Amino acid sequence: MSSTMSGDEQDDEIKIDQPQELCFEKSPESNEEREKRLEIERLLQEFNGCLPIQILQEIARSDHGLVTDELRRLLWPQLAGVDTTSLDPAPSLMDLQTHPEYQQVVLDVNRSLKRFPPGIPYEQRIALQDQLTVLILRVIKKYPNLRYYQGYHDVAVTFLLVVGEEVAFAVMEELSTNHFSECMQETMEATQKRLMFIWPIIDFENPQLFKFLQQSAVGTLFALPWYLTWFGHSLNSYKDVVRLYDYFLASPIYMPIFVTAAIILHRTEDLLKADCDMASVHCLLSKLPDDLPFEELLKTSSILYNKYSLTVIEKHVEELVRKERLQRQIEERRIQERRKQIARNARNGSNNLSKWLPQMLTPKSMIVTTAFSILVGICAYYYKNQYLSAGVS
Repeated sequence: MSSTMSGDEQDDEIKIDQPQELCFEKSPESNEEREKRLEIERLLQEFNGCLPIQILQEIARSDHGLVTDELRRLLWPQLAGVDTTSLDPAPSLMDLQTHPEYQQVVLDVNRSLKRFPPGIPYEQRIALQDQLTVLILRVIKKYPNLRYYQGYHDVAVTFLLVVGEEVAFAVMEELSTNHFSECMQETMEATQKRLMFIWPIIDFENPQLFKFLQQSAVGTLFALPWYLTWFGHSLNSYKDVVRLYDYFLASPIYMPIFVTAAIILHRTEDLLKADCDMASVHCLLSKLPDDLPFEELLKTSSILYNKYSLTVIEKHVEELVRKERLQRQIEERRIQERRKQIARNARNGSNNLSKWLPQMLTPKSMIVTTAFSILVGICAYYYKNQYLSAGVS
């Protein structure tokens, strides 16, 4: 496989398909969720509403995360390192309409209706869309070195829905300069390289699956929306989205890579049953099942992160790139040799033709050819005049 991305995948203008429709249906609180919610509320009282960061991170990573949006509204800013006591008021949408990215952001926000709760009043939905547009433009206006990408709005809308416009801006500002900074560079080169980190993890854990994926030439495009949006674009359960955001906010920056690897490893059986070609494997991988056991997958992700250092993974990626570059050079030499052979065959054919032409163009054959040409000309002239006389040109 090509472990790197194909030519289409290397296009800086990354396009992401329409998002999955988000289901906001609330399921009854389980006993485990209730017990954890009560424990978090007890700790908040004990620490006067501001938990020590290590305790908070452990809570957010462990089963069921922060449990409810009411708790997330309070604790997400703390996880992101945001001071909610000194927030700047949001400017108006009119103040940002001259920004060069304005039209693109508006287009993407208009396409994000599936990420809003269904059934909300029209006026409220329009207000949320305007707030989302302002939120995004504020970040990229404040940090002109950061480039907006399609999918960024999927992240921003999640924080907007949970913590509100002004806090969401502060959270997105923090994440954009840290977690998503690679994704917001002038090109997607750094992001593409980072996605390749999934292959060493797969190779270390399941060499058979790694070999299969390599042979299929599936690339990493299937995982791009997952990484760019923290899976917010690709999941259709709001509860799963916010649970993952709990985990990512409390984890090291590159944890989405390990979650991606955990999902692929979890689907080993289905993958190995598929046809080993790019189309089949990409189609299977790009569609996330509705019944993924996320709590189990997040535990696996944490184990993988502690098991394999980024340094070891990066060295493995460099080796994959080196092998692929060598293979590409071999293939290019083969292509050049085939072209040279074709050219030699063409020259030999031309030489053979030049040998036959003098024999073909004998005086007798030239007389016959000339006579035939004259006859064709006379017929053409005759029929042309017949058509003209009939008024047809």
